[in-house]
Amino acid sequence: MSSITAAIRLAFCAGLLALVAACSNIDRNHGYVPPDDVLNQIVVGVDTRETVAEVVGRPSASGILDAGGWYYVKSKFRAYGFRQRQEIDREVVAISFDRDGVVENIERFGLEDGRVITISRRVTDSNIKGISFLRQLFGSFGNFTADQLLN
Repeated sequence: MSSITAAIRLAFCAGLLALVAACSNIDRNHGYVPPDDVLNQIVVGVDTRETVAEVVGRPSASGILDAGGWYYVKSKFRAYGFRQRQEIDREVVAISFDRDGVVENIERFGLEDGRVITISRRVTDSNIKGISFLRQLFGSFGNFTADQLLN
């Protein structure tokens, strides 16, 4: 009986250890933000996009317009067991450029700053949204005059 009891205790301890290990947190880092010593090499009003690209590297996200900024984003996510992962830390470095491509400003934001930077693509909207093809076709009848037909 003592060998069966020892086996049950061993199985119980192994199950308890597996349960504790499954509930431990899993941290994952995504993205890149240049450290302060690298950012200190950039001189506002002097450096250009090309020199910033040489010192820091090109970001994975940039502003919509050519005069927009470059955004370096780093996030840390934590998950416990089967729970959905949650963002626990975010850092954003925004380097803005003027129209000539010269560095205008360097800013660093954190998750606690509560600033939201929307990183999206620029898409041209159509002015005919929600109008079917037949409605477009028949909507043109009556929108011309006899003068337009004769000329």
